[in-house]
Amino acid sequence: MPLDLYYSPLSPPCLTVLLTARALGVKLNLKQLNLKAWEHLSPQFCKMNPQHTIPTLNDDGFTLWESRAILGYLVNKFGESDDPLYPRDPKKRALFPVAFNGAEFEPKKIHKITKAIQVLETLLEDQQWVAGTSLTIADISIAVTLSCAEVSHLVQY
Repeated sequence: MPLDLYYSPLSPPCLTVLLTARALGVKLNLKQLNLKAWEHLSPQFCKMNPQHTIPTLNDDGFTLWESRAILGYLVNKFGESDDPLYPRDPKKRALFPVAFNGAEFEPKKIHKITKAIQVLETLLEDQQWVAGTSLTIADISIAVTLSCAEVSHLVQY
C-alpha cells in the first residue's frame, strides 16, 4: 500500500521528502494541500497532525511530520540495511545535524548565511558529498535549500 504524503510543491521540506523517496524508489500517494485555502487547518488534517504542518506522511495509520523525521523513516524502512542515504556509522551520521542546521532568512543576517556556505564549502573541499562517500539525505536537503535560495532571489544579497 503506498504511503500518503500531504505536501505543497513549493515547500523545500516537501521537495526534500519527494527527492528522497524517488532516490529510494518509494511510491508515494501525493495529496497536495492548498495552503491558501487553509486545508492544512481542516479538522480532519489537524486530527492526523496536530501541528498542521507539511510535509506529513501517513503510512497505514502511522503519521509522521517534520521532514527530517520523515527522511530518516523512509531510509530506515525502505533503504538497505546500511543505506548510504542515511548511514548507520555514528561518525557519518553525526554530520547530519551540521548539514541540516538552517535558519530563517533575514537580510540583516546575511553574514550567517555566508558563514554557513563557507562551512559547506570547507566540508566539500576534499569530498563530493557532505556526510561521506555517497549521496545522503543531508546532500538532498542542502541541494533543495540552495536551489530555493536562488529562486527566492537570495542570491541578490
